[in-house]
Amino acid sequence: MLSRTAASLYWMGRYVERAEFTARLVEATVRLDALSSSPAGEAAWASALMVIDSDTEFAATGEKLTPRNVARFLTLSTTHSGSVVSCLDKARDNAKAVRTALTREAWATINRAWLLFHGRTSPGDTQATLNLVNEAQAETRGFEGAIGRMMRNPSSWFIRLGATMERADNTARLLDVKYHILLPEGENVGGTVDRDQWTTILQTVSAVNAYRWLYRDGLKPWFVTELLILRRELPRSLAASAEEVVQHLNALGKQTGFQGEADRLARLRHARLGLTKVSTIVGDGLHEYLENFIDENAALSKAIARQFRFD
Repeated sequence: MLSRTAASLYWMGRYVERAEFTARLVEATVRLDALSSSPAGEAAWASALMVIDSDTEFAATGEKLTPRNVARFLTLSTTHSGSVVSCLDKARDNAKAVRTALTREAWATINRAWLLFHGRTSPGDTQATLNLVNEAQAETRGFEGAIGRMMRNPSSWFIRLGATMERADNTARLLDVKYHILLPEGENVGGTVDRDQWTTILQTVSAVNAYRWLYRDGLKPWFVTELLILRRELPRSLAASAEEVVQHLNALGKQTGFQGEADRLARLRHARLGLTKVSTIVGDGLHEYLENFIDENAALSKAIARQFRFD
């Protein structure tokens, strides 16, 4: 496989996953702001921007921080590189470059998701915004299903590898912002707003049922932290993502013969997560732990690019 083909497949996986996560983030923020028993208001939308590191980029637009402006910025802005429509644009461009490596179903789901956003200028009111991001999530889940039905060959492994790397980054950022920024001043830890916010975090990564199944003592930040970082039962946890990256690299190594620094870094991270306790993470500083993880994930992505010669 040519290196540019591998790069297109890898980044297509990352961009589709990023688009889905941003759509999930908008849905969760709408529910936290407009549908919660104690609406978080402007703080919820400010936090949503921070999760994907776009607060500075939004401030540069000069627009007021209102739900409609931020929702449009996160979903439909063609000048914002992290918006849903921008991610789908890039995913579609990469898909076009490797059209023959995809199944008809996989291409169709990306194209439908792109058409859903293409040419739109406003997400509409609260319900219309929810409908839009729900449709986007349905299409991206359809893409994931289509990839699951592709042959197990380097094409599908590169797409899965990109998606898994992106998933790990998103989960770490989401947890980091909640821990440090989201709770409004004057609100108590463990209070109604705090519980609503932790619940929203779980909803963003589809982990509400997993939490209830694994923990019986009610909603506690300690357990949510453990679930999102260390529990391999949750597909979006850091531990599960690290495990999947090792598996995808192993599969690629067997079929392409390319093995090296990326495999070593991925195995090291996976092993370290297996030995880590949540008490150690919290004791040493959750923010520092998550920052290190995000940096390590970026370094691993660069190692993958070097190993498969698409940097």
